[in-house]
Amino acid sequence: MKLRTAVTALSIALCSAVGAAQSGIQNPVTQAVLAVYEDELRENPKDYNILLSRADEYYRHSEYIRALADVDKVLEYAPGTETDVRLRAYVLRAGIYNQTKRPEQALPELNNAFALAPDSYSVLYQKANTEYTLGKYGDAKESFRRLQRLNSRGAEPYIGLARIAVKENNLGLANEYLESAVGLDPNNAETYVRRASVRKQMGDHNGAVSDLILALSVDGTHNKAMNELLDYGNTNYPAAMAGLSNAITQAPQVGMFRYIRAVVAQAHFHYLAAIEDYQTILDQKLYNYHGIYASIAECNYALGNYTEALDNVDRALGMIRDNASYFVLRSQILRALGRNEDAVTAAAQALAVNRDSNEALAEMALAYTAIGNYDEASNLLGEAILNDAEDARWPMLRAWLFKTYLNRDAAAQQLYTNVTEMEHYYIDNPRSLKGFALLFLGDREKAIRWIENILNTVTDYDGLLHYYAACLYAQADDTEKAMKCAEEALDLGYANYHNWTEAIDGGVNVGPLRDDLRFLNLLHRHDAIFGKE
Repeated sequence: MKLRTAVTALSIALCSAVGAAQSGIQNPVTQAVLAVYEDELRENPKDYNILLSRADEYYRHSEYIRALADVDKVLEYAPGTETDVRLRAYVLRAGIYNQTKRPEQALPELNNAFALAPDSYSVLYQKANTEYTLGKYGDAKESFRRLQRLNSRGAEPYIGLARIAVKENNLGLANEYLESAVGLDPNNAETYVRRASVRKQMGDHNGAVSDLILALSVDGTHNKAMNELLDYGNTNYPAAMAGLSNAITQAPQVGMFRYIRAVVAQAHFHYLAAIEDYQTILDQKLYNYHGIYASIAECNYALGNYTEALDNVDRALGMIRDNASYFVLRSQILRALGRNEDAVTAAAQALAVNRDSNEALAEMALAYTAIGNYDEASNLLGEAILNDAEDARWPMLRAWLFKTYLNRDAAAQQLYTNVTEMEHYYIDNPRSLKGFALLFLGDREKAIRWIENILNTVTDYDGLLHYYAACLYAQADDTEKAMKCAEEALDLGYANYHNWTEAIDGGVNVGPLRDDLRFLNLLHRHDAIFGKE
């Protein structure tokens, strides 16, 4: 999420995008339109044209249950002679079924639509893709070939045929289809995104990353290409970085590629590489965006370079004052410097910008904790919990505060219990903090089982999982396993020196290891990733 937020912020800054108006089903304009439909249907509940229009509106806002109820009525009330209405209804119902992961129900609707409009490119395209999803490759192949006959210049049929060829293990033919698709539409970013998806399916990750970069070269604001590239940073970091590095070599003055590489590196704890790219952007005057200074500050904070971090976040705030996250970061840095009163002020400034920011509430609570104002800290964390009862961070921090500073063990136990009962968290998500809550409740066995399940079932791409494991084992007094996990995290490049050496908030830390000479030597052996050689 942080990756996408950062890149989206840059896209907005570079493109001078105008802020969007309130959107969604609660948009006042949408509500007014729906009110008109309601009035019309009150007079004639069987008006299938109004029902279809309202179904369209619901569908656009992902209100699929409501849309389906209306479209069902359309097909009940519209006579067979109303072929246009029925065609739209069949296509819409198919779309609802596909959006709700029911392709087996979507296909009959598309067959009905195809019977009414056998020359409709859009109907046939949806039909072909649904057949492919259902594994009906022979039918899908025929549908894609029909598409070719309807439009010999369209790239979509070739992409579809390439996907089928991959399923049939005919990679040579798949590549031929992909080249044909790009040859027909070389200036369309979406064509490269689609080719990237097929190349990913083929296991050609370097080729897929190259296509996503090509898509961004054609259209620098293509959100899908951006998101797919960032996802590659999460699942295949080497391929993403190699592709971006190649793009930078070929186009060194295109700052966007260097920025994306920096964001991906930072998100995976390679802070030195990120700082180098961010600084190059500034030195070469490719962009002068306040977010770059803030990102450099974040990296330096993580590396324990607090003075440099403070200088850079102040530069960012010198360019823009209404960004709460920058004040939160400033407060964190000031706490690390031992300037706790100033940290309280910075957190207050964050809340002045955004009174509903839970990150600001939590940071102000931690700043108050640092100066000994535990009651006010508790109140702020209570407010954060009320704002978002589904985020484990806030109850974990408040429980730690209760237990460590306020002698309220029973209240702490209840908060830990609440965290263990947050069912929305997946078992393989370490940020759920469920294992830590179990450990602090005294259920060491379940806590260990939680972290071992994560380590055994989830690939650790950048050391984060093993860092959490090191924290949990350290808190569980299993020094040997904690040391082993810490070494694995460091070998994978987890370079957050602040977390390794200073973090204490919430009890999720490796604090028990910090007096062990073996741990200090382990960090020293990895000085290179921290820039401390």
